[in-house]
Amino acid sequence: MSIPIAADSPRATISNGIVRAELFLPDPARGFYRGTRFDWSGTISSLQYSGHRFFGQWFVRVDPAVRDIEFDPVSNGYVAGTASANIGPVEEFSTPIGYDEAAAGGTFLKVGVGMLRKPQEGRYGPFNAYEIVNGGKWSVQRESSRVEFVHELADQSGFGYVYRKTVSLTQGRPELVLEHSLKNTGRRVIETPVYDHNFIVLDDQPTGPDVVIRFPFEPQAARDTQGLAETRGGEVVYLRELQRDERAMIPIVGFGDSAADYDISVEQRKSGVGLRIRGDRPLARMMVWSIRSTLSPEAFIQLRADPGSEFTWRISYEFYTLP
Repeated sequence: MSIPIAADSPRATISNGIVRAELFLPDPARGFYRGTRFDWSGTISSLQYSGHRFFGQWFVRVDPAVRDIEFDPVSNGYVAGTASANIGPVEEFSTPIGYDEAAAGGTFLKVGVGMLRKPQEGRYGPFNAYEIVNGGKWSVQRESSRVEFVHELADQSGFGYVYRKTVSLTQGRPELVLEHSLKNTGRRVIETPVYDHNFIVLDDQPTGPDVVIRFPFEPQAARDTQGLAETRGGEVVYLRELQRDERAMIPIVGFGDSAADYDISVEQRKSGVGLRIRGDRPLARMMVWSIRSTLSPEAFIQLRADPGSEFTWRISYEFYTLP
């Protein structure tokens, strides 16, 4: 049975008079995203600047029978599984912490989700639906141009944290900022890569030759791009429009150990728009993922918080139009 996209999910709208954005709010009963892959906070369902749309819905419906994403020729659109059905800049703390040590029936941690039950399985699967044993406590503070999300978790396993994410629009500028902190309040180390699965949708234009992704270093594709895209100098370019069943996944190497390399620009020349994504931590891994309706430069950083310590990071999105 397919699940329609929720119309009654709690949400908030923020604006600085230049950019307007709508966010879904975490809620275990009515939240837009209640899967176990992505962080529940900060889902941006739409963002508009200067008459253009930068994030938005890229699938037609959600279906729990679908593992990841597939194209439906009847509706002429993508169907997303419950793990992947998310919108806009959403983060995944990609390593399940404590998974390997846990026995079947035991628990492990996904930051931004909670403690999950480990079933009898060969290995962790990000697209699997896991039972949430301890979802912690979410709180939200809203203002006109910012929303702060706080996730507090304390668990008998020894994991505990206060995770804070603030989504704000900079006054007087076309800029969105994500500020994060994770304070380890438990007795076990929290260490995991974290990345933003950006799900960029530029005026609903298809991924193809009108799109260019720029880096401050010379990117190199770490595997065959199957004739869909290639690296040229400091850019990733698409050789043709992606068709409905095509997926470009390009691991990128060539970056250094400075946060200056976390500086990615995506432009859509037909629409005449672009956005610049910058982080304040060094890249640990870089991937470009895309289908016809959305694309995501996925910039990974490495998070480690020892008991009693706090880890912070910041990502900014600057929106602009092309001459």
